[in-house]
Amino acid sequence: MRFFVTGSAGFIGFHVARALLDLGHEVVGFDDFNGYYDVRLKRSRHRQLADRPGYRCVEADIADAAALESVFSQFRFDAVCHLAAQAGVRYSLENPHAYGKANLTGFLNILECCRRARAPRLVYASSSSVYGGNTKLPFSESDPVDRPVSLYAATKKANELMAHCYTHLFGLPTVGLRFFTVYGPWGRPDMALWLFTEAILEGRPIPVFNRGKMRRDFTYIDDIVAGVLASLLKPGLAPYEVFNLGNHRSEELLDLIRILGEALGKEPRLDLQPMQPGDVEASFADIERARAKLGFEPRTPIAVGVPKFVEWYLDYRRRIGPAREE
Repeated sequence: MRFFVTGSAGFIGFHVARALLDLGHEVVGFDDFNGYYDVRLKRSRHRQLADRPGYRCVEADIADAAALESVFSQFRFDAVCHLAAQAGVRYSLENPHAYGKANLTGFLNILECCRRARAPRLVYASSSSVYGGNTKLPFSESDPVDRPVSLYAATKKANELMAHCYTHLFGLPTVGLRFFTVYGPWGRPDMALWLFTEAILEGRPIPVFNRGKMRRDFTYIDDIVAGVLASLLKPGLAPYEVFNLGNHRSEELLDLIRILGEALGKEPRLDLQPMQPGDVEASFADIERARAKLGFEPRTPIAVGVPKFVEWYLDYRRRIGPAREE
């Protein structure tokens, strides 16, 4: 089969593309290698894919409708996996237009290309952030999600609504995946685990928001990839689907930091700070729908996943050198 994977040099997109290639499928990747975080990391991921049989990559922006249309005119896809986006809650406070361009215009371009090409299925990244300030735990797909607390979350909820319109109006099968705090090897430098690791190694205090009273459903990348592949390949899904993909465990942030310190062999120093705007106190995924319809079953606790990230991170830093500002 042939798949189109946007954000193929990104964290989740890279892992999904690699897994599809491992299964013997063809993958056309699409990424603009922007400077939101260190481009060296994106290029390193890309190099892992570039020489694989069955892989090719287009370097362009998803907000460029003509570039996307060119890809769809050259290839016919068995499914589209749209993972490119402007990520990050805190970044959206200072750079709101980046989210309109990538997450709204870019997603509309994807929908239009899929509609015109009569794509058999579009799987796209939503986010657990759509649950906003909901306090009922665990978060279920049937919960109301009409009160986002960040622009990033609002764009992800908008994606779900846009997908619903295209399913209803044009019969485009769509699957939205609400990812819960994904971590692991080849992860993102703007996310907590990477930032905490750098701080501990450099002897700096870790900024811990809400004075440490935070819980997250930390989900290891291999488990996420299994859910994405099922969303792409599983027969019998409804025309419009939305699934939580999480670890179904709400972990104390301080427990994650403790496990990280043990894996690094260093004692973390904490800088307890108040809650930041746009953040939420807790996340916890109800995954019963994903279990029933996708066979999704996460298997990696943080006591296993965090040391795996540390092992990869230390090797990567030895090879690539110290972090740099973009």
